[in-house]
Amino acid sequence: MIIMSVDLGKARTGIAVSDSLESFAFPKTVITEYNTGRLVGKISAYAKEYGAELIVVGYPKNMDGSSGSRAEECAAIAEQIKAASGTDIILWDERCTTVSAHTALNFTDTRGKKRKSVIDAVAAVIILEDYLKYRKNVKNP
Repeated sequence: MIIMSVDLGKARTGIAVSDSLESFAFPKTVITEYNTGRLVGKISAYAKEYGAELIVVGYPKNMDGSSGSRAEECAAIAEQIKAASGTDIILWDERCTTVSAHTALNFTDTRGKKRKSVIDAVAAVIILEDYLKYRKNVKNP
């Protein structure tokens, strides 16, 4: 199954996609869009283009595990993506993924404009990798 992940941001949204064997996650693009309706349309178009059968949306819980206003916004956008794309959605805890993405880019010495343009796609890859690990370890996820 091809699975797409989405790291929603206020200005930039990262997209990553798995291979059909669910072994690898690949960064695909970063969408720069402030309008929620247009963002949902673009995400839905990418889901169709990549043949995604499931979309994993990053769910930014607070460090204490509670859901704040940003998590509620992401859940609402995820519902819009589901309605627009007709694809099932999973909300996935994304705590610390952006920090992990920054760490990964530090190792590759990615700086400046290049870093800003890829950080959200790298975060989407981390979200997807976490979900793929979960799927491998759980029967009937």
